[in-house]
Amino acid sequence: MKYEKVLITGASSGIGRGMALWWAKRGATVWATARRTKNLDELAAQGEGRIRPVAMDVSREAETVAAIQQIDLECGGLDLVVANAGVGGPTPAHLSDWARVETVLRTNVMGAAATLTAVLPRMLERGHGHVAGVSSVAGYTGLGAYSSYNGSKAFLSIFLQSLSIDVYGTGVKVTCIEPGFVKSEMTDRIEGRAPMPFRASTEVAVEKYCRAILKGARRISWPTVHAVSSAALRWVPAPVMEPIAQKISKPQVALVEEELKLLKASP
Repeated sequence: MKYEKVLITGASSGIGRGMALWWAKRGATVWATARRTKNLDELAAQGEGRIRPVAMDVSREAETVAAIQQIDLECGGLDLVVANAGVGGPTPAHLSDWARVETVLRTNVMGAAATLTAVLPRMLERGHGHVAGVSSVAGYTGLGAYSSYNGSKAFLSIFLQSLSIDVYGTGVKVTCIEPGFVKSEMTDRIEGRAPMPFRASTEVAVEKYCRAILKGARRISWPTVHAVSSAALRWVPAPVMEPIAQKISKPQVALVEEELKLLKASP
């Protein structure tokens, strides 16, 4: 299948930005969406005239669906939609107010699902198209301090797997992308506070993920070392796993405590 019309959410940085450039360099027209329009304008300047910046906040699901459907209508049908937009951040149990948890779930769960399903019925009617979602190996098991993030990625992986079953034999494809530690703004914020061995470059990761989409892969979990180690953690008994994971997560808990202190101290 040829991908001439591509839409990618969360394209202002990291994997989404890299994907937008990757597809544009191969001749596709790319609708690059994000909240940070300044970043999108800079991205478009590098896109050889093929990147169209679109201001979009996927946490506003109804607006997201309407915007994607309108783009699909105006361009004559999108070939590929990538739900990449996501937010992270620790939400440890004793410090997790609903506002903090909701921010993660609204974007990573509702926003991703809205993006993926916005024009999926139209793709099925056309008999071709492709949707992909950027989940994470973090969804394989629970880890201390990141309940909302890990849970949101577990949802997305299963959601994509279910969609893949639904579209089997229709000409429409679904790809679940599960990154491990890949260089991005999110992992840059964590660096130094939590171990991130074998963190991959954004460029290499983007090449792997986009090639997987081209091949019609149902799932790609890479770097492999992170996927294997994360999957193995499922089998570690809780009495062994929990105290170790809690110790590792302490720097992330401290980060939230520092943020809350600053908020209380501000006028």
